[in-house]
Amino acid sequence: MLNKTGFDLWADGYDKTVGLSDDDNTYPFAGYKQVLAKIYSRCLSRGTPTVLDIGFGTGTLTAKLYEAGCDVYGQDFSPRMLDIAQPKMPGAKLYCGDFSQGLHPDILSRRYDFIVSTYALHHLTDAQKRDFISGLLEILELDGEILIGDVAFATRRELEDCRARVGDDWDGDEVYFVADELRFHFPTLHFEPVSHCAGVIRITQ
Repeated sequence: MLNKTGFDLWADGYDKTVGLSDDDNTYPFAGYKQVLAKIYSRCLSRGTPTVLDIGFGTGTLTAKLYEAGCDVYGQDFSPRMLDIAQPKMPGAKLYCGDFSQGLHPDILSRRYDFIVSTYALHHLTDAQKRDFISGLLEILELDGEILIGDVAFATRRELEDCRARVGDDWDGDEVYFVADELRFHFPTLHFEPVSHCAGVIRITQ
């Protein structure tokens, strides 16, 4: 698993690496552009909402939401990622910090129509995911939605089948989403598969 320094070093080539995997329909980023497009469309279905992006990276998704008129907040633990993202959306409120250690106080001081996260929360264990998502629900508007796009599977069996196909390229340090297991804790969870290894999870109050 990459630490903050690793993501800083990867930042300049991140979008290219992701794009190649998506174009080749290979793990782990097969379906990446579709995942982002679905989250983008969902957010804009409410006009210009207030959006919080957890782990915004280089701002690929967040900048598009910002350009569409959304009020954008975000947190990422890589200073270099923030340096790349901020000029794309100068009016966005972006903060640097490890979300696994908590969210910035300014972020916690308001509520959001949408809280989104793409390819970031797999750095948390399953137990940490549950606690973190529960905390996000506390800063979500009553009719708001959490949208998570990531390497994700409907069932544990599908995850294990993908792991077998991927073989040695599987990243054992990352903990991927299994929708059926997470739904036990969040009954409103809806999962939409996008590729053989990715999908969008939607959670409401």
